Amino acid sequence: MNNLHGKVAIITGGAVGIGAAIAKELAKNGVKVVINYNSSNQVAQELVASIQKDGGEAIAVQADVSTPEEANRLVETAVNTYEQLDILINNAGITRDRSFKKLSEDDWKKVIDVNLNSIYNTISPALNHISHSDAGRIVNIASIIGQTGAFGQTNYSAAKAGMIGFTKSLALELAKTSVTVNAICPGFIETSMITEIPEEIRKQIQAKIPQKRFGHAEEIAKGVLYLCKDGAYITGQQLNINGGLFM
Repeated sequence: MNNLHGKVAIITGGAVGIGAAIAKELAKNGVKVVINYNSSNQVAQELVASIQKDGGEAIAVQADVSTPEEANRLVETAVNTYEQLDILINNAGITRDRSFKKLSEDDWKKVIDVNLNSIYNTISPALNHISHSDAGRIVNIASIIGQTGAFGQTNYSAAKAGMIGFTKSLALELAKTSVTVNAICPGFIETSMITEIPEEIRKQIQAKIPQKRFGHAEEIAKGVLYLCKDGAYITGQQLNINGGLFM
């Protein structure tokens, strides 16, 4: 799918951070983007306006993708608006960091629902439409934490590791079709999750990264673009974008 012009993509959690960068990058390459958000209405609408100002096509759709009914409504809205669906980017995610001894059942369930169960909730209604595309793409935004684990993140790590396993299994099931399924595993990226970390801890993390810097959301977006545009023979893979922190 060297030419993405006219293709349609849903980006969950697409209003801010990595999701917003992905929406901008795909729109810049001719993709009609459906920006999903849960509570960031004003930011989502501003992003839509920015994309449209630059000549792209975009709409914003509110939906809590941790809920099957709302995820289904998101997909229906995208298809009813654009009459097709080619690309699904599962980017929605939250953290509720606690050491396991302090981790409540609600902290566990909410992170699993938003980060992991949401990909089932979106792919289930979307797959039939994506399968009709000449080159469908599913990209799940996982995390280096799903590969390495991290103190105080048993819930987040489990969800992201589950996303990686899900990606591999679904890729096998769809390998004989035109649909590819891949995961991107970002390292530490300059988003609100990083800027909220105390400066001293930020310095400690940065010192451990071989490239000695945090990544940028636009660099993750470039990885998504590559998989969507030139990734016809890439499926079931983890694309690590982490400055060499995990190899």
